[in-house]
Amino acid sequence: MKKVTVFGGGTGMSTLLKGLKEFPLDITAVVSVCDDGMSTGKLRKEFNMPAMGDIRRVIISLSETEPLMEKLLNYRFKTNSELNEHTVGNLLLTAGSNITGNLSDGISAISKVLNLKGKVVPFSEDNITLMGEMENGSIVEGEHNITQSPLKINRVYYKEKPTVLKEVINTIKDSDLVILSMGSLYTSIIPNLLSSNVIKALDNSKAKIMYVCNLVTQPGETDDFKVSDHINVLNSYLGKHKIDVVVANTGKISRKVAERYSTLEQKDSVILDEENIKTKLILNNYVSIDNEVIRHNVEKLSLDIYSYLIN
Repeated sequence: MKKVTVFGGGTGMSTLLKGLKEFPLDITAVVSVCDDGMSTGKLRKEFNMPAMGDIRRVIISLSETEPLMEKLLNYRFKTNSELNEHTVGNLLLTAGSNITGNLSDGISAISKVLNLKGKVVPFSEDNITLMGEMENGSIVEGEHNITQSPLKINRVYYKEKPTVLKEVINTIKDSDLVILSMGSLYTSIIPNLLSSNVIKALDNSKAKIMYVCNLVTQPGETDDFKVSDHINVLNSYLGKHKIDVVVANTGKISRKVAERYSTLEQKDSVILDEENIKTKLILNNYVSIDNEVIRHNVEKLSLDIYSYLIN
């Protein structure tokens, strides 16, 4: 069975994993742990632990549980008490971590209960803070503040040197394919590359590096980015081993949905500029619209990734 390691965090990674788990693959999801908003931010401060919001989403995406369990773990309390904004899944992960002694063991325990089709590994057990150097040279602290800043990002780095879990390095060594998932470029994907040990492992790995490009830009992170811009930024954080293959969309988003995204969310379609890309491309119409929400068609996407892997 082919071994695939997926790097990322948030909705993009969860969407990808929902599709990949339907194929005969040995999947390990390495999840960014620098989120500091809402429930996650409160729990990080109170328990001095890594972010678990993205981990919760990834666990749910790989699980074989009933839909009710998914709703339960994602349920967010709306109250005037201290429970306000907390999700059940985040509280469960916090309890599991406290009982077992660390986040990794807490994830393993919960994963067994939810019958995961894959393994979930946090990038680090440390309570690390993402920093952003903006276009005017100013420094912004914290993932949430970086995302909210109207300034363009020059680079991101950690306030503290992270201790990357040995399991992250080992899974890179054993992989046939490493996927940089779609998602927030600077705050979900790149945070997993901010370690010399990870870069060294990727340089020494036999695995191909694949990037699944976003369908739309993200305000404050990738405004006006084309596919080649995403590739160039990621390659600047990688070592000698650059991206081998890119999965990109050729489908069109309807004018009505595109105008809504541009007006209300300041998001635009990521333009495919093949003339500026020298990397191998896997192209298809991956656009899926559900209640005017743009998502990747996970069936097509996962099938194309699996086909590339076995051919």
